[in-house]
Amino acid sequence: MNNSQQSKISRRNFVHGAAALSGTLAFQSVLPAWARSGPETRISGLPALSGAMFDLNIATATSDIDGEPGHSILVNGHLPAPLLRWREGDEITLRVTNHLKVDTSIHWHGILLPFQMDGVPGISFPGIRPGETFTYEFPLIQAGTYWYHSHSGLQEQLGHYGPIVIEPKETDPVLFDREYVIVLSDWTFEDPHRVFAKLKKMSDYYNFQQRTVSDFFDEVEAEGFDRSLSERIMWGAMRMDPTDIADVTGATYTFLINGHGPADNWTGLFKPGERIRLRFVNAAAMGIFNVRIPGLPMTVVQADGQNVQPVEIDEFQIGVAETFDVIVQPNERQAYTLIAESNDRSGFARATLTPQIDLIAPVPDLRQRPTLTMKDMAMDHDLHQMPKPDMPMPSMDHSKMDHASMGRDMPGTGEAQAHNHPKGPGVVGLAMKPTNRLHERPSGLESVDHRVLVYTDLKALDRNPDTRTPEREIELHLTSNMERYMWSFDGVKFSEIDGPIIFYKDERLRLTLVNDTMMPHPIHLHGVFFEVVTAEHDYKPRKHTIVVKPGEKMALDITADALGDWALHCHLLYHMHAGMMHVVSVVDEKAPA
Repeated sequence: MNNSQQSKISRRNFVHGAAALSGTLAFQSVLPAWARSGPETRISGLPALSGAMFDLNIATATSDIDGEPGHSILVNGHLPAPLLRWREGDEITLRVTNHLKVDTSIHWHGILLPFQMDGVPGISFPGIRPGETFTYEFPLIQAGTYWYHSHSGLQEQLGHYGPIVIEPKETDPVLFDREYVIVLSDWTFEDPHRVFAKLKKMSDYYNFQQRTVSDFFDEVEAEGFDRSLSERIMWGAMRMDPTDIADVTGATYTFLINGHGPADNWTGLFKPGERIRLRFVNAAAMGIFNVRIPGLPMTVVQADGQNVQPVEIDEFQIGVAETFDVIVQPNERQAYTLIAESNDRSGFARATLTPQIDLIAPVPDLRQRPTLTMKDMAMDHDLHQMPKPDMPMPSMDHSKMDHASMGRDMPGTGEAQAHNHPKGPGVVGLAMKPTNRLHERPSGLESVDHRVLVYTDLKALDRNPDTRTPEREIELHLTSNMERYMWSFDGVKFSEIDGPIIFYKDERLRLTLVNDTMMPHPIHLHGVFFEVVTAEHDYKPRKHTIVVKPGEKMALDITADALGDWALHCHLLYHMHAGMMHVVSVVDEKAPA
């Protein structure tokens, strides 16, 4: 990143070292106790509510982000919302009162419950109207790290989200001495509807890291003139930008950890030698983060609330709505910086793990921003097959491709459901050669010299509860028209779908996702867990959210054991708001039509 690019990024994201600490101490004196990054929250962590009965109040409030006030929608006055501590086997009652002037809701992300309690307005319930109280009641049949958030409009961007920890009924297989919940999120002082309006007019409005003439000459020196020119012409012909990694960036975002910006520096204390469990929750609206703790290895023990076989790593990417639990064991009496870079490297969230409150560690500089490649376009990226400057661009037409046979290439697939390839104004580009990329490192982390988590590293700790071969396959394309900022499934936005996707009760099926866009999408299916189809067979990782890379084709095996209507959507908030959402109806096959 050059100096001119850095100057365009919000100053809030670049406060380092001792200056950050001194600003923090001065700032804390004007905050209420619950919001301070002082000894109260550094030792006790987030404000927590525990038990089986809860009263939650949703109202507008003012939040202080690195010393600046912002308009918020909060639960019980906290940013993030209070940590809810539950116990597996309990029956939970939550009375949620709406003090707003508009409807609201709470969705219990990743929680298995009756669909009427899922909290999605227009799908599972009508929403909570102003002045009303809605009572959620459901049994807890799982344990792990989860979260909750609004599913109404763009309220989630304004602070309406919080973490959940469900203690297991039996002995926890993960041993630890201390734990912290780490809620990652993004904050803008702009009205979220204003942000969305800007994206509709110009999808790259917040991209201040576009390529320059100077970059071109650097590319020529590294790759040669012909290749560099061909590549520039190709991107231009497709009206695409290889630096378009994230729609909303550090140009407007401050990235937060537990509600605190980089200057505020949320801090967690430890004693040397302790095993510390860090429960990461990505509650951002749009931010995908690359997380590392320089000098301190992490052992992943849980993904999306499901225990996995421990795997030691140095960095992981966490998509919006995913959760990862890791164990760290700092043996030295020194401070460590927890750094969560946005995946486009336009900003970061920062915290400190330390044995004493006044000891901090250096904050590493942002690394160079990544760029998209031929693989992200699902095109042949062989050097000798790249188009020459005078060659026409290849058409991204799938009409002649055998999609059924492509589906059968994946192990254990039954007969593929007939699929009409998406077309229309909501579809601009189609992946020519989509491939499975679960084993690949995320963009920007391909060549770092340390261990990076990939999805194929994840193996379930216990055998999958259902190992049947799928009887049926459904193929779903992730589609877009960036010129109009349109996002959809199969080219149809949510407001125009003809009807739900039908699953039959207790059937075993395969959902194949094909990403025809140039952006990663964290796809979330409500109501059930799915197994990510890897080579692990009976120990495939079970998740509720999966990041589908650009140009990727992946498969998810599902047991449709939860009757009702469930949302299926991209968890990038503005993509969902623009139409990348669908409904899955699990129906009793024996019921009359």
